[in-house]
Amino acid sequence: MQSGNILLAGVGGQGILLASEILSSALLRAGFDVKQSEVHGMAQRGGSVVSHVRFGKKVYSPLIELGTADIMVSFELLEALRYLPYFRKGSTVIVNTQKILPAPVATGMEVYPPDAIEQLQSRDLAVHAIDAFGIAASVGEQRAVNMVLVGALSKLLPVEEKIFMEIIEGRIPEKIRKVNIEAFIKGRERMQ
Repeated sequence: MQSGNILLAGVGGQGILLASEILSSALLRAGFDVKQSEVHGMAQRGGSVVSHVRFGKKVYSPLIELGTADIMVSFELLEALRYLPYFRKGSTVIVNTQKILPAPVATGMEVYPPDAIEQLQSRDLAVHAIDAFGIAASVGEQRAVNMVLVGALSKLLPVEEKIFMEIIEGRIPEKIRKVNIEAFIKGRERMQ
């Protein structure tokens, strides 16, 4: 893959923007032209957050057009369904199996779809369902879900692991660096 369109989506507070920053920095350091754009929505209230990352020899726009996403990383199960229009046949979806109930579901006005993974699989997508929350908890930091997912994503990209490690070491504060590196490694291992 010498160019690509990557969509990262989830809800506020899951570390999507940090994941997007680390991803973009690693792609840049690997020699790609990179454009990145993000939409925060009601992020501070648990609303949807999405980041577009495009890379290649030369990239002119930061926004991914509908039907052209190569890879999506969904930090929350329902968010993968929300962004279905961006997928094309054969797109790869890395989806965290964690459920964070949106307000309409939490209040009983709507029902959380019990078959979200099956809905994704029925659309000719390469679906990788990962319990990123469980993996993050296993390394001692539930908030490291984002690094688990970046680790999983890194296996699909033409970027050496050491580049990601250098970016993480330079960007993550020392007191939480070790656990975030562990989470990244566990995410990579999950994709083997």
